[in-house]
Amino acid sequence: MNGIAQTLRSRQRGVVLIFALIILLILAIGAVALVRSMNTSLLSAGNLAFRRDLVNQGEQAVSTVMNEFKNQLAPLNGVTTASVVAANYSATILPTNSQGVPLALLNATTFATVATTANEITGATPDVKIDYVIDRLCVAGTVTPSISACVQSSGLPLGGKAYENVAVAAPSATVYRLSVKVSGPRNTQVFLQTTFTKPD
Repeated sequence: MNGIAQTLRSRQRGVVLIFALIILLILAIGAVALVRSMNTSLLSAGNLAFRRDLVNQGEQAVSTVMNEFKNQLAPLNGVTTASVVAANYSATILPTNSQGVPLALLNATTFATVATTANEITGATPDVKIDYVIDRLCVAGTVTPSISACVQSSGLPLGGKAYENVAVAAPSATVYRLSVKVSGPRNTQVFLQTTFTKPD
């Protein structure tokens, strides 16, 4: 009788060991999955922060162009009816892809026809490069802007009873588009775009 009890006890110990090994295997698989999930989350958060940083650095191009237009600085010198390659400026609408990004920012050969790399802005670190192009939203051959030839901002009529029957002409202001490409480490690229007006 004692021998049978010992055999049963040893069998039970073997079963417990197998169950313990299976549970340990499940816990190890769960730990690996958790570590991989955390790595993916950290990578995604890092990429979002990296993108946000490139967007912020791209604002340098906006500041540069706004200053150039406001103060009529070189190389544009206030001339807006003719294209000026030295200022990365096109007096007509540039062709774009389906997302609205000018093809000049996507192809180095096309870029060289409308802009120059001499205007490339270096970001906060040497591996961040900012390229931009400005185009006047007018059809080719337009010297004097008009509603039919150029995209123009619309002025709002004056309000109130005193102006009820008064026709107010909208100020003529041609719309310009600034498109920016920010290239960063690991071949990352961010594209930004804004429009602004300048009274004719």
